[in-house]
Amino acid sequence: MNQPLRLALVTAILAAFSVSSHAADDAPAVTISGFGTAALTAADTDDVEYARFNQAAGVGNSPRAGVDSNFGIQGTAKINNWLSFTAQGLARKNARDSYGAELSWAFAKFKINDEISIRVGRIGMPVYMISDFRQVGYANTMIRPSQEVYGQIYGDSYDGIDAVYQHNFGDTTVTAQVGIGKMSTRITDDNRVEYKPATTIHIVAENGPFTVRFGRADAKVSLQGSETLDGLLGTLRRVGMDKVASDLSVTDVDGSFTSLGFTMDYKNILVQSEYAVRRTDSLVIHDTTSYYTMLGYRFGKITPYYYYGNVKQDSDRAYAGLPSSGPLAALSAGVNTAMKAGLQSTNALGVRWDFHKSAALKVQVDRIKPRDGSGTFLNAKPGVRDAVNVYAAGVDFVF
Repeated sequence: MNQPLRLALVTAILAAFSVSSHAADDAPAVTISGFGTAALTAADTDDVEYARFNQAAGVGNSPRAGVDSNFGIQGTAKINNWLSFTAQGLARKNARDSYGAELSWAFAKFKINDEISIRVGRIGMPVYMISDFRQVGYANTMIRPSQEVYGQIYGDSYDGIDAVYQHNFGDTTVTAQVGIGKMSTRITDDNRVEYKPATTIHIVAENGPFTVRFGRADAKVSLQGSETLDGLLGTLRRVGMDKVASDLSVTDVDGSFTSLGFTMDYKNILVQSEYAVRRTDSLVIHDTTSYYTMLGYRFGKITPYYYYGNVKQDSDRAYAGLPSSGPLAALSAGVNTAMKAGLQSTNALGVRWDFHKSAALKVQVDRIKPRDGSGTFLNAKPGVRDAVNVYAAGVDFVF
């Protein structure tokens, strides 16, 4: 969303809130809500740092609050029966290794009829089972989504337009959503990834305690401002390896992300699972297959749970035919390093205690095992051991 349009939309939302707070009973209806997580996270080693996918630094042996903590505010102003405005702000640790505030949502919703609506503005990108509430810890059983699946796409929202259709077929409610827009999100302090344009399809079927969800996103993908990649590509072209440089380039390459999810909440038994496939035309944004499954059982207000997640690389992890000795050996090693995705599996045990109607305490232990490298850990020292334990405890709340 360009800056003038973004400012105009936010101004309209704030104006609607302001007018409604001072007007009479026929004023627009306003709903204000919030959510947050206050958590401490630590690993059992300083040889690596554990972080979420959008963070530039993580935690080692010393517990820190930044990894799993956040705070959000959401407001909706219903102007009339067919028009409403929604905005959501989120504060969390970000890709600049600092706490930052972001405008997660800012859209106008036009209700065409009881089954069809259109949204315009900054919208949550529906690429996952829990895309709309992935940041709301209280709405999720686990303390955080699976890194193996939810680390495959950078960014949570895009600027554009979507249409949502919802219809009841007997006891089954089907929701279909299609959208188009663009997204630019920071990966680290010096580079960002752009999806322009991005198209999405999101279909959800709900029947009693069961939910099945299918999602597909396609985009032209570009990586901007990466001094490391730009330097590698420049060197490859200078030594005549133009084909290798082209295969590694990330400028308007085709990319797709396809996912299938399932949840069940039946007689205190909880199941949540997702399977995802990422494909691109660049060897730097790797082809991957990822999945996780969470199982839990609710004993009154106490819910113990277990989950297993895994990610594997489907594209090549080395470029065939590059020199392994001589003056270009170091360059070949740089190419092969860029082609390797962070592979790992996670076994996690946790417990959730709903001690209040709007707050829950969670404790979770992850045992993460990287493969052929350091997985998704940051700042790994040479010779990192096979598995790392990550501990987290926090309180999720809504208001």
